[in-house]
Amino acid sequence: MKSMTFRDLQDLPPTIDLMTAARALGIGRSKAYQLARDGEFPVRIIRIGDLYRVCTVDLMKVLGVDTGERAI
Repeated sequence: MKSMTFRDLQDLPPTIDLMTAARALGIGRSKAYQLARDGEFPVRIIRIGDLYRVCTVDLMKVLGVDTGERAI
């Protein structure tokens, strides 16, 4: 599994699939799905039917990447 660079993270769409988030976190496929099923994935998951989606901004916050968001 190829690790993601900072640039890769910046280029992600607003939501990503579970495996892309797992790759960014360094988590393998089986463990990622197990954590998602158990409600323990380190980033909030959006479940749509059988699909797991992850909000990219949430992922970047967990990774400590500045998202450019500012409080009002």
